[in-house]
Amino acid sequence: MPIYEYQCLTCLKNFEKLFLGAHQQNISCPYCSSQEIEKQLSVCRLNLSKNTPSYSSSSSSCSTCATKNCSTCK
Repeated sequence: MPIYEYQCLTCLKNFEKLFLGAHQQNISCPYCSSQEIEKQLSVCRLNLSKNTPSYSSSSSSCSTCATKNCSTCK
């Protein structure tokens, strides 16, 4: 069951939509009911355990962390 991410072009809010079947019709914003929406590119990160290296560089910090010392980086 895929979950897709969207952004409403009217109110600019992001939301997710779960599809139980293959049909993706009549999608509307749950906040303002607008049908002017745009599908977003979803990013997935898989971390099986602390012993499994992440997809990032070989350093111990992640690229999105400002402190380079958060719990995600370790």
